Amino acid sequence: MKNVYLDSAATTQMRDEVINRMTSVMKEVYGNPSSTHSFGRSAKSLVEQARKTVAGYLNVKASEIVFTSGGTEADNLALNSAVRDLGVKRIITSKIEHHAVLYTVEQLQDCFDVQVDYVELDSCGNIKELHLEELLKSSDKKTLVSLMHVNNEIGNKLDIKKVGKLCKEHDALFHSDCVQSVGHYNLDFSEIPVDFTAVSAHKFHGPKGVGFAFIRKNSGLKPLIFGGEQERGHRAGTEGVHNIVGLEEALKLSLDNLEKEKAYIADLKDHFISKLRAEIPGVKFNGDCSDFTKSTYTLINVCLPVPADKALMLLFQLDLKGIACSKGSACQSGSDKGSHVLNAFLEEEDLKKPSVRFSFSRFNTKEELDYVVNTLKEFIES
Repeated sequence: MKNVYLDSAATTQMRDEVINRMTSVMKEVYGNPSSTHSFGRSAKSLVEQARKTVAGYLNVKASEIVFTSGGTEADNLALNSAVRDLGVKRIITSKIEHHAVLYTVEQLQDCFDVQVDYVELDSCGNIKELHLEELLKSSDKKTLVSLMHVNNEIGNKLDIKKVGKLCKEHDALFHSDCVQSVGHYNLDFSEIPVDFTAVSAHKFHGPKGVGFAFIRKNSGLKPLIFGGEQERGHRAGTEGVHNIVGLEEALKLSLDNLEKEKAYIADLKDHFISKLRAEIPGVKFNGDCSDFTKSTYTLINVCLPVPADKALMLLFQLDLKGIACSKGSACQSGSDKGSHVLNAFLEEEDLKKPSVRFSFSRFNTKEELDYVVNTLKEFIES
């Protein structure tokens, strides 16, 4: 039995270089970055160097990078503070956002009576830009738009630059969850008019438990976590120096090797799509994941022609064969509402079939993908 990991959209395998750098820091630079002695200053210098490195890749100021525990905290920081501190009375979002956004928005609606409007989606799960513009024009309330750059379940890419410009034209703040795009694309935030973003290191071969928020200078955002004055007062708590250094190393390696690794992974995706179409009649692809101009190269979401009585066993059988992937299916049992993303735009007929997300990395091979296709084919035909 092979072991095939195709769940990199959930978390990636760490690079050896990242592990080695983190281990070195944990052994040798163990001071508290807030301490004024030499041990603390050594740790502080690593944190600030990492901040400069991240800012350099995104073409922003170092002071606009705030290290967090990950994307969820960064999303919560931006959304909560926008309502609490910046006077936002209305949030425009979509029903296919990550739950870190959707649940936070629901909480803000309940606790602060924030008006929430959802952008309509087309049949492939893309936002309707004309409807977004209509929503922006429809109210004078101070508004924040929250739309993710790359959808984590179906891979659709938002035209983040166009949406950002649209927000600015209507004096709306723009927040974008960039967890699935930073580290996989070259993003220049000096040219993309976004006010706040969220990023997680473990999506680009870095450690779990660390990420960052990009917060545009002079935004007025205030902390979500109170205590010390770490992160220039934006986020209290002793910084995890080894994690921050791991994030820096992972981002550096990902972006320095981006073109080569992007081409390799895109070829894997193209190969996988071709094999699925050739070997499994009736297979469908959710979202725009088979269109490389509209979808990320890192994942696909596949709707499989599996009878309802076998659907519940699909992921279990894949796991038995050593294949790791993620469920992306809709209602398959009375207690399971399925994917909120797929439920938002798929037709009822396709919602009855199992859908699976396969996500790739530099560590995968075509031989692994062929094994997965053969396993799926055997399961469907058995």
